[in-house]
Amino acid sequence: MAELLVIRHGQASFGQDNYDVLSELGHRQAEAVGALLREINWVPDRLVTGTLNRQRDTLSSMGFSEGEEHSGFNEYDFGDLLNARFKGNIPDFVSGDRRAHFRTLRETVFEWQDAAFEGASETYKAFCERVEAAQKFATDTDAKRVLVISSGGVIGQMTSVALGADKQHMMNLNLQIKNTAMTRFMFSGPSFSLHEFNATPHFMSQARSELLSYS
Repeated sequence: MAELLVIRHGQASFGQDNYDVLSELGHRQAEAVGALLREINWVPDRLVTGTLNRQRDTLSSMGFSEGEEHSGFNEYDFGDLLNARFKGNIPDFVSGDRRAHFRTLRETVFEWQDAAFEGASETYKAFCERVEAAQKFATDTDAKRVLVISSGGVIGQMTSVALGADKQHMMNLNLQIKNTAMTRFMFSGPSFSLHEFNATPHFMSQARSELLSYS
């Protein structure tokens, strides 16, 4: 069996005009998880990221060289989903209140999954298909240790499918995933199974516990 280790990117720039930029904390989180992998001598045979800056920069701050890219590992576009759901009139509370933001995120994705609104640039079905394609791309290899840097929604989708869970479970998992958390799958040919979800041993010491974040 081979390992597919999927790591969520470090903290990005929540609430800023350009979210797709690692914060200072995000770089430190990436450094911490990279240091842990070297400490336990987990050396990847293959590196893959999505095409987003926050994913590529996480890999770099982990101390690895540039990897292959597959856009299927990119996050769904929440801003686009909001625009479609609210027809361009997004309520102020969505960006003004953190709790309201994530409640609206959850509700919007559930409606997106049910095709309850039109106008989004990507359907939920298309999202599922590209995530599946990205997974196949990463596991179609002779490598025994594949490292992927992706995002919460993609990891939630991969985990939900591996568990055979219903579609809403994808979002329940998505909202739990910590920045630079590690989710590990085992694969061999068509066999693909979850081994570990949302693990952050690199934050378990008192010195590093302050690095923990969810967004």
